[in-house]
Amino acid sequence: MAARRKKAAKRGGSSDLIISKSRTKAASRKCNVGSEFYGALDKAVRAMIASAEQRALGNKRKTLKAVDL
Repeated sequence: MAARRKKAAKRGGSSDLIISKSRTKAASRKCNVGSEFYGALDKAVRAMIASAEQRALGNKRKTLKAVDL
């Protein structure tokens, strides 16, 4: 059983993405989504989170808020 789970996780390749491919595709109603877009979007989201985290810590908070974006 464990071997099957490892193979399934490797096949997907998107387990390390923060964003959801299906939700991203659904959000784009008038355009198709290229495969490279998901990685770029994930990178942008990670950068936004890191920036928000730095702002919150700079304000002596440990909670991210919408204002940090």
